[in-house]
Amino acid sequence: MITDIQACYFAHELTRLRAADGVGRLAQSLFDAHVDLNPHQIDAALFALRSPAAKGVLLADEVGLGKTIEAGVLLCQFWAERRRRLLVVCPASLRKQWASELEEKFGLPTRVMDARSHARAQQATNADPLGHADAVIIVSYNFAAKIHESLYRIPWDLAVIDEAHKLRNVYKSGNVIGQRIRQALTMRRKVLLTATPLQNSLIELYGLSTLIDEHLFGDAASFRSQFMGKDSDLEILRGRLMSFCKRTLRSEVQEYIRFTDRQALTIPFMPSDAEQTLYESVSRFLLRETSFAVPAAQRQLTTLVLYKLLASSSRAIASTLDTLRERLRARRPSDQDLLDVLADSEDIDPDYLDQTPDPPDEDSPSGTAAPDGRQLEAEIMVLDELASLARSIDRDSKADALLKALEIGFRQMAKLGAKRKALIFTESRRTQEFLRAILSEAGFSGRVVMFNGNNADPESQALLSDWMRRNRETGRVTGSHPVDMRMALVEAFRDEAEIMIATEAAAEGVNLQFCSLVINYDLPWNPQRIEQRIGRCHRYGQQHDVVVINFLNQRNAADRRVLELLEEKFKLFKGVFGASDEVLGSIESGIDFEKRILRIHQECRTEAEIDSAFAKLRAEMDEAIRARVSDTRLNLLAHFDEDVHNRLRLSLDDARIHLDRTARLFWKLTRHMLVGRAEFEDSRTVFRLADSPVPEARPGSYHLMTRDQGAEASGIPFRLNHPLGAWILEQGRALPVTDGAKVTFHLSDHPARISVLEPLMRRKGWLSLHKLTLDSFEREEFLVFGAIDDKQRPLDQEMCEKLLLCDATWSGQAPPMHEVIRHIFEETERKALDTVAEEAAARNRRHFDEQRSRLEAWADDKLHAAEKELADVKNQVKALTRQARQTTAPTEQMEIQNRIQELERSKRRLRQRIFDVEDEIIAERDRLIAALEVQIRRQVTEERLFTIQWEIR
Repeated sequence: MITDIQACYFAHELTRLRAADGVGRLAQSLFDAHVDLNPHQIDAALFALRSPAAKGVLLADEVGLGKTIEAGVLLCQFWAERRRRLLVVCPASLRKQWASELEEKFGLPTRVMDARSHARAQQATNADPLGHADAVIIVSYNFAAKIHESLYRIPWDLAVIDEAHKLRNVYKSGNVIGQRIRQALTMRRKVLLTATPLQNSLIELYGLSTLIDEHLFGDAASFRSQFMGKDSDLEILRGRLMSFCKRTLRSEVQEYIRFTDRQALTIPFMPSDAEQTLYESVSRFLLRETSFAVPAAQRQLTTLVLYKLLASSSRAIASTLDTLRERLRARRPSDQDLLDVLADSEDIDPDYLDQTPDPPDEDSPSGTAAPDGRQLEAEIMVLDELASLARSIDRDSKADALLKALEIGFRQMAKLGAKRKALIFTESRRTQEFLRAILSEAGFSGRVVMFNGNNADPESQALLSDWMRRNRETGRVTGSHPVDMRMALVEAFRDEAEIMIATEAAAEGVNLQFCSLVINYDLPWNPQRIEQRIGRCHRYGQQHDVVVINFLNQRNAADRRVLELLEEKFKLFKGVFGASDEVLGSIESGIDFEKRILRIHQECRTEAEIDSAFAKLRAEMDEAIRARVSDTRLNLLAHFDEDVHNRLRLSLDDARIHLDRTARLFWKLTRHMLVGRAEFEDSRTVFRLADSPVPEARPGSYHLMTRDQGAEASGIPFRLNHPLGAWILEQGRALPVTDGAKVTFHLSDHPARISVLEPLMRRKGWLSLHKLTLDSFEREEFLVFGAIDDKQRPLDQEMCEKLLLCDATWSGQAPPMHEVIRHIFEETERKALDTVAEEAAARNRRHFDEQRSRLEAWADDKLHAAEKELADVKNQVKALTRQARQTTAPTEQMEIQNRIQELERSKRRLRQRIFDVEDEIIAERDRLIAALEVQIRRQVTEERLFTIQWEIR
């Protein structure tokens, strides 16, 4: 039993805009989230909210630790705070997954927006639908880039960019999509999500930083000179990264998250003589110094792709050889992009190319001379013979091994108590089709689902039609073919099929933890991609050990050594975590792993040469891994410290306290506001709504979302952001409370002891509640109590909060306050308000100082780049001067002196330019700092909500 006064306080407390002052800031979102409470996710969300002056953060947890949940908590919190211009930018294939996660786990309304739905909504409302704050807007990279001008005009409260590593080259002039997204969101708060913030080079960290804020580092040139040279100080870089980048490793959270194990199985197979002849013949063709079929400009990557298709299946390579032959017959230019042609012709999935590094071919010519007719016909004949040989192979030895692998794998699933499901990965869509035919013949007909970047086959289309029919009334159908297809295939695999044959399209962004058997039919040479594949199943939420099956070609020594290296050095297939971060990171620190293996395939002819090459590679890996552990990029990103477990545990405990308090306030408010409309069960947080005050909340049974009962409870989940919850909060804030009321609090009837209030038993006093609003970097709202007892002694904020939690009754109007008491009371109020305002000002000043330091570091970076160029010229002059002293030949002396004079002129120009650049940089720095000064100037608004006379009994 509470009064309108308490209900008003509860409603304001549950909806106020809080400062980033710990877990309390997340109380609303954590209460609404229907997910397991993991402390590292709370920690990451708090990190993202830490500074209202910052433009964003990078959350880079390892695969499977729930970055989507972290972003969902943030979006839910902003929604609860009525900051509802929220945007998610992600790969097109992940849009529906984002919508489902936000709706099911956080109760947030979402709107997946593409060109068609955007145009339809715009036509219906005659306004830009992006600007409506009635749902979280979800768009793809491509669509975001297309409408970047519209996105720029909307004052987004928060933008989430998922799989942000795909935009890591945004600093390059040719990256149109990345640059448009950066421009569209340049002034907005952002959260970037990626498990692989560093893949090939440190410069990628610079690229990601510019997505957040272009003033975190100077420019690409200064970043390279400061942090990528031999004299780089990575500790300085680490310190600067720690202000906007947070990474949690699986090894850090195993204390409170149960990870299942990985079990590795290797299935050997013996290729037939015909298969071995095909492999050797195609390999010889790929080793030709001159080939008109393979574009010179992309020879390395194209050759890598062709080797992978050759190892995949004879069907895949036969089709590819046909494509090469027909291109030559059509006299197409050899520098035309063959990779796009292969993707379009279904030889290889486009998602493979998206994840394959494309190092520049420095030794390759920019083009190939046009062949004469005889040379062209000779190469066409070779390709025709190779394609015929591939098509003549009627039995695939690796496909036979796959059937054996499934038998062994399913037997292991039965032992583990796991579902009879297998996820098979291949890199070729033609191999995918071939495997489905093989499996159908082997008795799996009707139990196989294919997942690729297209899924235009009749079986997949039928699955989609059936899924759309079943979900037509659920609101899950988006109208976007790729998004709906993805959902249909995953659910078909989960509910009906036993096998999914997937290309790289399924290696990112798909949660398949209901499956515990992963089969690498084609094994990538990139350990990162293997880890992503296994991570689809071996992730948080997996209930069983995950079995990983690989195949071993017994007639290919190089493949055997690759598998050994991946098992022994990268430790991908066994253990609780798979590849450790520092080991995976070793290939990011200078060793282009795929390129090295391709070179071994191309250069080594005998088994002894192969063994020697891999021994050398293994030694380099050992050295790289040792360096990684001691002084490496892991240390740039990981925030691990000795107290991390205690800190996370405290965050969890603190979050539970706030959740319990939020649930208690919301439940008391709900019971008060629904009197006469609902029936409540005294012992449970369940009620039956008979008379709904809002159309969106239908009558029926509701259960409060609490830690102790949620998923198990029956009825409609009841959250703060439920339409009925929103109505209760709005009505509570608007209650017409009577100022000067007399309220009696019944402490003796309270179910638990409140020791801080016991000295006030049978005493009286006065209490007021003010809402203090501060507008600075962002709007913050504070509820500030002013209170004294009948001996004019002040009550602190905690005592006031606990007082209003007690059951109470309204006892009429209080007599007028005596003038002396009024003076003391107003002084107490003023002191409490000033204290809160001063604390907020000090906090904002710290945020200002942090941002000012960032801008000064940015200015130093820019100056460093200009000074470095001058220093390089000076060093060249010194080197030439030394060379001139050692040279006696007159002609050479003259050339050196001319070069020195030219450099001296350049040095003078650079000196002058440094002065100009310094003026420009300092002016820009001062302009940005002045803008910060404008932001920190606070506007303070005070609103008295009520004043009461209290009595405790």
